[in-house]
Amino acid sequence: RYKSGQPIAIHEFLYPLVQGYDSVAMKADVELGGTDQKFNLLVGRQLQEAYGQEPQIVLTMPILEGLDGVQKMSKSLNNYIGITDAPEEMFGKIMSISDDLMWRYFELLSFRPMSEVEDFRAQIEKGSNPRDIKFLLGEEIVARFHDTKAAERAKQAFIDRFRKGALPEDMPEVALVAADENGFPIANALKEAGLVSSTSEAYRMIKQGAVRLDGERVEDRNTMLEPGAEVVAQVGKRRFARLSIAT
Repeated sequence: RYKSGQPIAIHEFLYPLVQGYDSVAMKADVELGGTDQKFNLLVGRQLQEAYGQEPQIVLTMPILEGLDGVQKMSKSLNNYIGITDAPEEMFGKIMSISDDLMWRYFELLSFRPMSEVEDFRAQIEKGSNPRDIKFLLGEEIVARFHDTKAAERAKQAFIDRFRKGALPEDMPEVALVAADENGFPIANALKEAGLVSSTSEAYRMIKQGAVRLDGERVEDRNTMLEPGAEVVAQVGKRRFARLSIAT
């Protein structure tokens, strides 16, 4: 960018200097970071040398793509799997990734030997269902952060919900109070129930056809939930809540 005359912001220089000085202050021997942090990690080495310290060893790791398979996994991008997610939520997120992305997750997250993963690839090429291989990944990850029984329950809940159309047993119940006789706006109801992070996300999900009330797709973003109504709201494949509207 410097050679081409493109702007470079001052914080782009300050950030690696401040991060690099952490290594000086901590007298770090080793620093671990993603491949996107390589420049900052190397600045730490240079600063350590300038302060008469032995430069740290830099160890970089590949960046894990998020659920969208495009951008790196990030909470701010809402394409992440949280290590504190409930077992069913964690399993469902893993099952939502594409068949192609599944191999990247096996490579970076699974403890299985790559020879076994290559056997999985061969099985799919011979006609095995990728979903069944993804089940193994989901069970492994959930068992790591919870336990084996939780992984088995999460798998069965997924099968029941998406193969048999069952609703989750632990669905949260949310009571809402309408301001007047017109009822409660659907976008606000979804936000209050914690099914979306904002009303703008609710509108976006409605536009994508991802919002349902009692199994019926919501087409109108201005839908109102009438006072006295009791409905099961669903956003996407994994988020449910039972809503009751009072006045």
